[in-house]
Amino acid sequence: MAQIDKYLMMMVKHGASDLHYCTRCKPIFRKDGSMMALRSEEELDPQVVRTVLFEIMPETNEKQFNELHDTDFAYSLEGYGRFRVNVFMDHKGMGAVFRVIPTKILTCEELGLPDSVKKFCTLSKGLVLVTGPTGSGKSTTLAAMIDLINTNRSEHIITIEDPIEFVHPNKSCLLNQREVHNHTKSFKAALRAALREDPDIVLVGEMRDLETTHIAIETAETGHLVFGTLHTTTAISTVDRLIDQFPSDQQQQIRTMLAGTLKGVVAQNLLKKKGGGRVAALEVMVVNHAVASLIREAKTNQIMSIMQTAKKEGMTLLNEELARFVKDDVVEPEEAWRKAVDKEGFMKAIEAVGINYKPPAE
Repeated sequence: MAQIDKYLMMMVKHGASDLHYCTRCKPIFRKDGSMMALRSEEELDPQVVRTVLFEIMPETNEKQFNELHDTDFAYSLEGYGRFRVNVFMDHKGMGAVFRVIPTKILTCEELGLPDSVKKFCTLSKGLVLVTGPTGSGKSTTLAAMIDLINTNRSEHIITIEDPIEFVHPNKSCLLNQREVHNHTKSFKAALRAALREDPDIVLVGEMRDLETTHIAIETAETGHLVFGTLHTTTAISTVDRLIDQFPSDQQQQIRTMLAGTLKGVVAQNLLKKKGGGRVAALEVMVVNHAVASLIREAKTNQIMSIMQTAKKEGMTLLNEELARFVKDDVVEPEEAWRKAVDKEGFMKAIEAVGINYKPPAE
């Protein structure tokens, strides 16, 4: 048994999502979005942290950490599950964050995903993006979407992840899950190779550089269904971020390619629920002819008005979802206000549902 295991067992037992194990700090859990230090524990000595983390670190990650001072890997603890681990250096010494990867893949129904999101799982080609800040549940949503395809279709799915989080069994589909650094050098190398591996569907764990993004769009253009993630907070900012990655002389070409390939964006935020637990607020953009035209013509600022009037197509706006949660007494008004990207728009949205709320002074 590794020394870190006792904290991981405790973490799972208490329903926490993350363990922060850092030099000169007490071990800290994150539960329902809040940080909780373990009062009974001593502050961690630099040498102890180093010994404990190197005990479970794979050799390739040890080499990477020594070169770059951070590394990612997955760690399994029998009977308790798998954990995504990031090890880093800061001014105090080594530290790590362990995130629980649930062993059970939640279904779209269990997550309460709308029909518009499920429809993305029936597409034969195109690009679908699931976005949100770190820790917003993107991986959980994507896993549910892949599971829906795996259950209802007969396809070849390739996932490229860093690290592999949810492990999918073969149901009706053949799944090949590849981990960056262990099974392939990089996202872009694996994505380029995927085109020679006869896939129907490709999941790109992170579109973190221009070349990966370009290959992902080209893969969608050549008749494949591609799922990807970005760390953007709204559907419209996702489109802008994709285009802005490219040099200005290429942006018009990318707009044209995106207008033809992008099928939808699911932007999500996790909120603390009243009484404990968390709930995801989803903004969904379905790329119809009108949205595609605005992307092509560099008029993304006008997409919002289409999303407001296209509810029947399954489009939802973040502010309206936040206001709905407040109205239904699921979350506190201040929590919803805090997660709103457009604060002014949020205030109008909650007024529209009859809630009187005064935000804290900024």
